[in-house]
Amino acid sequence: MRAADSRRYSPAAERNGPPILGALQRLLPPRGLMIEIASGTGQHAACLSQGLPGWRWYPTDADVAALASISDWCAGLANVHRALHLDVTAGTWPSELPSAADGMFCANMIHVAPWSCTAALLQGAARHLTPDGLLVTYGPYLEDDVPTTSSNLAFDDDLRARDPTWGLRRVQAVAHEAAAVGLTLLERVAMPANNLLLVWGRPTRARAADGLG
Repeated sequence: MRAADSRRYSPAAERNGPPILGALQRLLPPRGLMIEIASGTGQHAACLSQGLPGWRWYPTDADVAALASISDWCAGLANVHRALHLDVTAGTWPSELPSAADGMFCANMIHVAPWSCTAALLQGAARHLTPDGLLVTYGPYLEDDVPTTSSNLAFDDDLRARDPTWGLRRVQAVAHEAAAVGLTLLERVAMPANNLLLVWGRPTRARAADGLG
């Protein structure tokens, strides 16, 4: 039997939850189904689901040990499904996840996982999103023609020293992978602490969205 409260705590998730919520409240319709990839501690799931009460939230993580923390952070939230184990590279995702989700959210996974996980995330989004659905990714990135801050360069060096398959990814490389599954970058949102929130969707959505693309 697990402890009464298994919540893990991330100071970064505590800080960046509100700015992410503000962006999602602008980007998303009032209601829908959201799959969260790599929910981690569960702090984002708790913060974002409370700020988006019309959305049914499906938190997931590849680390089975994280599920208890996610569940405890989200305890009592009626619009949050129980946390599910999900390895994005698995050929089949859990049947409890919606086959036609209106949104998919992934924070701080792309740079702390092999590149194959980024490809698998985009493939999963192409499979599970509705035609107008959005994939929203958050974290630090590298960009062509945009100087990288010294803190992000140091972070990239640290990540690659810990695991050579990790590291900050170029937005253009992610966009190339997205195009292979029919997704395009719709919007780039600068966030605090040198992070970006990137919004991905199908090209038809890009043509309909005034000023995006």
